[in-house]
Amino acid sequence: MLKQGLSQKLLQKLSPQQIQFIQLLQLNTLELEKRVDEEITENPALETEKTEGSDAESDEDKFDGDDSDGEDESEENDYDDYETDLGDYMGDDEAGDYAYTGQSDPNEEKRELPFATVNTLYDMLNEQLDAVNISDRDKMLARHLIGMLEEDGYLRRPLKNIANDLAFMSQTQTNEQELEKVLHILQSFDPPGIGARSLDECLMIQLNKMEQTHEVQQAKKIIHHHMDDLAKKHYDKLMKALKIDRDDLKGVIDTIVHLNPKPGESQINVKAQYIIPDFIVTVIDGELHVSLNSKNAPELRVNRGYQETLKGYNESAIKNKNLKNQVQFIKQKLDSAKWFIDAIKQRQNTLLQTMKCIVELQKDFFLTGDIEKQEPMILKDIADRIGMDISTVSRVANSKYVQTDFGIYSLKEFFSEGIQTDSGDEVSNREVKQILKDYIGGESKKRPLTDEKLTDFLNEKGYNIARRTVAKYREQLNIPVARLRKEI
Repeated sequence: MLKQGLSQKLLQKLSPQQIQFIQLLQLNTLELEKRVDEEITENPALETEKTEGSDAESDEDKFDGDDSDGEDESEENDYDDYETDLGDYMGDDEAGDYAYTGQSDPNEEKRELPFATVNTLYDMLNEQLDAVNISDRDKMLARHLIGMLEEDGYLRRPLKNIANDLAFMSQTQTNEQELEKVLHILQSFDPPGIGARSLDECLMIQLNKMEQTHEVQQAKKIIHHHMDDLAKKHYDKLMKALKIDRDDLKGVIDTIVHLNPKPGESQINVKAQYIIPDFIVTVIDGELHVSLNSKNAPELRVNRGYQETLKGYNESAIKNKNLKNQVQFIKQKLDSAKWFIDAIKQRQNTLLQTMKCIVELQKDFFLTGDIEKQEPMILKDIADRIGMDISTVSRVANSKYVQTDFGIYSLKEFFSEGIQTDSGDEVSNREVKQILKDYIGGESKKRPLTDEKLTDFLNEKGYNIARRTVAKYREQLNIPVARLRKEI
């Protein structure tokens, strides 16, 4: 038998304003600039100094006494439902209460971000195709093949499938043999190796374009028959198979390693962008000063025209449904503009509060730039000090950069685990990674240091660290195992 009953539950839900703040907090400077532009485009009640003057229509344009024509008296009574306190929307000063001019460094040089642009890989290939004396049909097929290339320059879709695509999309009848002929033309273009269907073919195309020396001939044999031994660095097997000594093999290997396994990436395919720091930390008279990038603190305000228009509505003696809808629209836009400005203010305050705490904990590093003076620090350390949630600190640290007197750093670089030393001190694992990197950089490539040997060296220096931890740090540094670091 079904029973009905009432129960109460206490749930936490984020308000729209909180959601908006969270979304803005995780944006970096470039993303914020784009988001502000989108908000200004969508909401005419929000403006910057650049858009000031493009106010809403004047009261005379918005309000006309003739709007009351044809309306009955019952509609006038509805006006009481949308009477509003103008103090919520009107400011005493010229800009209004809801204006935000940011908290950036006034001495910072404001200039447009430079961009570097180049032709794409596909533009370059099409330019070479135009210079080749082949039939119009072959050029059409070649352009289709160019369009099928992936970003690294490889053609991974089978020619049989491409022939079917052409038949289906453009009613062009072709076959694998014809496409193979056109593909060979494409593979003669620069960069060498373009249009390859596998790594072996990519390397062979490049070797065929080189002067056919003894090293090149031996390299082609390795690519054809001994790629597995080459990948595993079984140099003894290669010397035996090719019947050459160690010095000759070294020359052959040197020829192969100078080939480009991803020819498409040698040509920039996108607009190059520079990293824009979100924070600027400077040392002035031995003291650290933290400021926001000027682009990170947009100057926003509520459109004065919309405020005046709303005031005109409230003071008007004319009441009808049409006006009610207009007032509701304007109030909605004004509320949205105020919420957005509040979220921007809260974002800037949170960013500065978090960054100042990071600088305080890492003071020695920001004063000297010495990585060995970086202290162990986790998200919880910052969250506890500033009284915020760990997730908030994580959003601040995500994809943000700081400019210092010693270079530009990602905020993530300042968060690291601690390693206990024999003396009882705790040091950052970033310091250990740097020492590990130095050991590997100075090793003999004929006899690379194993993880066990690296662990012994670190233990001798007083770092209490296990072999599996050394392996983890090595992988985080994108350094292969000792066997794959071996050279002739």
